Amino acid sequence: MSLRHIDPKQRGFLIVNSHPAGAAAAVSRMWDRIPPRADGSAPVVLLLGHSAGYGLAALLTGLRRHGIRGVGVAYEGAETERRTASAGWYRTAEAARLAAEAGCDFAFVNTDAFSAKGKDEVLALVERRFGKVDHLIYSLAAPRRTDPEAGTVHHSVIKPLGAPYEAPALDFSDGRPKVTSVRLEAGTEDEKHSTEQVMGGGDWRLWVQALAERGLLAAEFSTVALTYIGSELTSPIYRQGTIGAAKEHLERTAGQLNAGVLAGRGRARTVVAGAAVTQASSAIPSIALYTTFLRTALGEDFRTTDQQAAELWDQLLGKTPLVTDAEGRIRLDGWELDARVQDQVRALWADPQAGLDRSAAGAEWFMGQIRELYGWGLDGVDYDRAVETSIAWPEA
Repeated sequence: MSLRHIDPKQRGFLIVNSHPAGAAAAVSRMWDRIPPRADGSAPVVLLLGHSAGYGLAALLTGLRRHGIRGVGVAYEGAETERRTASAGWYRTAEAARLAAEAGCDFAFVNTDAFSAKGKDEVLALVERRFGKVDHLIYSLAAPRRTDPEAGTVHHSVIKPLGAPYEAPALDFSDGRPKVTSVRLEAGTEDEKHSTEQVMGGGDWRLWVQALAERGLLAAEFSTVALTYIGSELTSPIYRQGTIGAAKEHLERTAGQLNAGVLAGRGRARTVVAGAAVTQASSAIPSIALYTTFLRTALGEDFRTTDQQAAELWDQLLGKTPLVTDAEGRIRLDGWELDARVQDQVRALWADPQAGLDRSAAGAEWFMGQIRELYGWGLDGVDYDRAVETSIAWPEA
């Protein structure tokens, strides 16, 4: 037992400790939002990056609606004397509890998914316990990656390409929202390459190849990797920047997989999700302000990650037709890029301070979403009480 009274340690959008009961409550709340099982398909799924963002939404939606079986992989930090475990650690514990309660056979592995050792560990478990894989969902996000073949450590950067980037941004450094300005110098070719190596399709390709080499591809195997396009307002720092280059690399990888290892054996696609408040997205300059304005424009019509995940599963399992673009990408972002919605966002963006004045509720919503990522600010959680922080990772 390790009962602690903890308070959030926050600086702007960064919170360095998490609340186990709050993180569990966030998972339970998403679970309760998801309509219960729609079929008895129970496909075998390997989900890389299950503990946060779209990966978590895909996990919970798959478990609750389709009874998926298989393995989730994340790389989360355990509790130390100075800090609680990561929020993803606590979210995984709650997801495992809900999966078991629902009768789903799903295992969770905490390992470096980029490493050869991690791949071997996970695929040995898949082979031993589940056999062939129907769906591989790739939703990994990390600041660095070690190339398992060359041993080179690559670091991703968030920079524009070709020219400096200067734009308005949302600042919560003193606890109250205000508009500030951010300027970033253009990234170099080396920085672009390193970001592609971390966030592009290289690791996705290795996972698919490893599954194929072990004979673990089901007859109608499919794999998807998450990507994003977004608005032209954020394009200079996202789609036209180093991150966008990595996403284009990911999208090219889908075509290479289809023409190569998956030819006649399966299908790889990228999935263009809509905007969301995630730990990864909050680190990108101007995205917070853009998302605040998007929330102001949409209100309660802002699509949650689990709503988008439900659409994705319905398409992957053939419940609804695939919605794809000319490049073959599955599109879940129509609600965000609707012309009328973007017109409203552009009007707010044209005068950012006036836009923020009109978007006070949206800014508070955004900061509330950030806090919830770490288990803070959830209704029904008593933050004044000491809480058990030593929670075991689920047994595989």
